Amino acid sequence: MKYGYHRDIYTALEAITEAQKIAFYPIFFQAIVCMKNKGILTCIDQAGKKGVTFDEIAKEISLSPYAIELLLDVGLSMHVIYKNDGYYILGKVGHYLLHDKMTEVNLNFTQDICYQSMFYLQDALESGTPEGLKVFGDWKTIYPALQSLPEKAKKSWFEFDHFYSDHSFPIVFSHISTLNPKHIYDVGGNTGKWAIYCAKHSPDLKVTLLDLPEQIEVAEKNVKHAGFADRIDSYPVDLLTAEILPNKADIWWMSQFLDCFSIEQITHILKLIHRSMKDDAMICIMDLFWDRQSFEAGALSLNASSLYFTCLANGNSRFYHSSVFYQCLKNAGFYIEKDIDNLGYGHTLLICKKLISNT
Repeated sequence: MKYGYHRDIYTALEAITEAQKIAFYPIFFQAIVCMKNKGILTCIDQAGKKGVTFDEIAKEISLSPYAIELLLDVGLSMHVIYKNDGYYILGKVGHYLLHDKMTEVNLNFTQDICYQSMFYLQDALESGTPEGLKVFGDWKTIYPALQSLPEKAKKSWFEFDHFYSDHSFPIVFSHISTLNPKHIYDVGGNTGKWAIYCAKHSPDLKVTLLDLPEQIEVAEKNVKHAGFADRIDSYPVDLLTAEILPNKADIWWMSQFLDCFSIEQITHILKLIHRSMKDDAMICIMDLFWDRQSFEAGALSLNASSLYFTCLANGNSRFYHSSVFYQCLKNAGFYIEKDIDNLGYGHTLLICKKLISNT
């Protein structure tokens, strides 16, 4: 295992400090969000290496001296800022909180989608259902609810969902294009971004979106707006209840889709595709596996995000260890022809074919 997961890495003194961080992290998180939202971090950042005094901050920020001092002290404890001769200076952590898009997307997703819902995490773990979703309404899973979420929450959800996959599209498309597909089924096509990307970069390619009716409705509007309605069509379907699917595609594409399901459901979907697809067609799966990350921050983020699936999305899925997908594919009658890591922000591409029996 990477990242020291195979041993205890802390001394006793370090361990008790880490334990206190865990005990108070939800409180610290909200304080840092306040520092960002109220402009305190930006004020300190704009002062550069010289730094800024308390009085100068107080003139710029619409909070009481009490509130500002309290937040500054928390920022010091969290090493977001530091202090030198009475001047507050932005630390490296603060810099990334302000200027790193990935950190911004993750923070907004945690605040606007996950934070209140995580109070019900234990209930979700015990029941196997997304108990935290009740914060937003009465749905069995989050997916039919996406267009009904409050605007701020919806924006944060889609920015989180698209950020990681969008950065991988150009790299992954170079691998897909070498397979010379004429027709791609975009399974779990979401808002149609991948389909539109393919249509833009391959003028003869046809794409069919397969997704829930609620998502197809949104995707069709985006496709029409992009001017590709002549080459991108749709097939509304619930893959958990369907018995057969169309079979014209050369490639069945799934991007961050199967991680939205339990192991049993993943195998069910793959078996459905196996019996529906042409024998010479391929499945191309782009997903995130926590064991394939190059940096500890990647594995940490994926395991944290898995709790979102538990508490809000559906109650029974996660970002998996890659061995889980290997087993699901084998059980469904596929073998992996190519396995490509480190695409974009930590994606892996699995190119799979049917195991054809000789009997």
